[in-house]
Amino acid sequence: MFHKNKYKKACVIGIGRSGRAAAVLLKKQGFDVLISEESFIEHADSFNLPSGVLVETGGHTKAVFESDFIVKSPGIFPASPVLLECKKRGIPVFSELETALAFAPKGITVFAVTGTNGKTTTTALLGEILDEHCRREGKGRQTYVSGNIGTPVSSVVQQLKKGDFLIIEVSSYQLEDSTYFRPKYACILNVTPDHLDHHGGMKNYIKAKAKVFKNQREGDVLVLNGADAACAQISGKAKGELLAFSTHPNHLLKTDVFFDGDEIIFSEGHQLRPPHLKGIHNVENAMAAALMAFAAGVAPATVQAVFERFHAMEHRIEQFAHHGGVVYVNDSKATNVDSTVTALKSFDKNRNIWLILGGRDKGASYAPLIPLLRERCKRILSIGEAMDKIDGELGKLFPITRCWDLPRAVDYAFENAVRGDIVLLSPACASFDQFKDFEERGRVFKQLVNTRIFASRMDGKKK
Repeated sequence: MFHKNKYKKACVIGIGRSGRAAAVLLKKQGFDVLISEESFIEHADSFNLPSGVLVETGGHTKAVFESDFIVKSPGIFPASPVLLECKKRGIPVFSELETALAFAPKGITVFAVTGTNGKTTTTALLGEILDEHCRREGKGRQTYVSGNIGTPVSSVVQQLKKGDFLIIEVSSYQLEDSTYFRPKYACILNVTPDHLDHHGGMKNYIKAKAKVFKNQREGDVLVLNGADAACAQISGKAKGELLAFSTHPNHLLKTDVFFDGDEIIFSEGHQLRPPHLKGIHNVENAMAAALMAFAAGVAPATVQAVFERFHAMEHRIEQFAHHGGVVYVNDSKATNVDSTVTALKSFDKNRNIWLILGGRDKGASYAPLIPLLRERCKRILSIGEAMDKIDGELGKLFPITRCWDLPRAVDYAFENAVRGDIVLLSPACASFDQFKDFEERGRVFKQLVNTRIFASRMDGKKK
């Protein structure tokens, strides 16, 4: 466990968003801080870190091993040489998540949401529900949403006070590094193949996800997807109260809520209209958020009020443009095959989708897409490093046009899509071959489409 009074010198491995936030927090707490980054960063001084935080990029020097402890940024391989050397020397390694929570005040309530898909939507939805609950309660407590959703826990922990709610979207990267993490309310939405290149296989990936409830005790609450095989597999290890949700009739766990096609109906008798979000997966996200909220004492009327006003999040099956009868949809957050399966299932079987697919491959097969491609798609427009693998697995079964990058894919779709078609960016791959992250990929996609639409309209006016 991280003992904040035991150490003086900290080294943060990784200069990403979480790493920088951890460095800022530790410096404010009086630690000597070094950030060590393997990649060379030309303008590392542009991060505006506090005075006295030392930064080295382009490799790890012996200064790393002069630290009292290491904070590992999410995504750094646990078996990276620098971490192996730290462990060999007996230097303790902590996650950013657990380091941050060491500085949290007593008396806060922690909620944790994980899963392969749906984490961000569920976390945001739960955050709004708990925020509305605090507002109606009128006792001055506040809600903070953090973690993988975009705001590191290190960035908010010093604002917390006794009684506040902290909702954390937790990735498998964060969980694999966590030894003592114990949320009062935990949720696993689903577990399907993802990050297999990082975790070394499905077994380790499931093990990482299960850490979200590993340290829970009697009186804590675990929410699971009752139709998910991996969730069912690990459910027997739950120490607290187990609540399950499912929209699937053949669920594997006894469920506490079901969907009748119109309303979400809970075993306690509550009936709620789901949020106005596309796809049955979002009904499941709403179920999970509601189960956690009810367990925490939130009134059904509060949950329903938030369901009524909640809107789709950016980069998640986001219909952002219409032109010439063609709909453009940004699902850049689909960084794995299962996410793309979910997106395709959100549309009718009209064989009218131009699917932009590809990026940096993550080790899973693209075969699960085949039935949906035949039912719902016209053509794949492949991009990025994964083009050859996509061609090899899908090319003999479905038409593919190799576009190499996003601008050429947008140009091809814009020239060939006709009224009634859908142009869908749902890549099933990571973005790091051509973009900083999935958010940049989604923004670039929207800019490219909107630029083409604007130019087309201007040409129409000239004619």
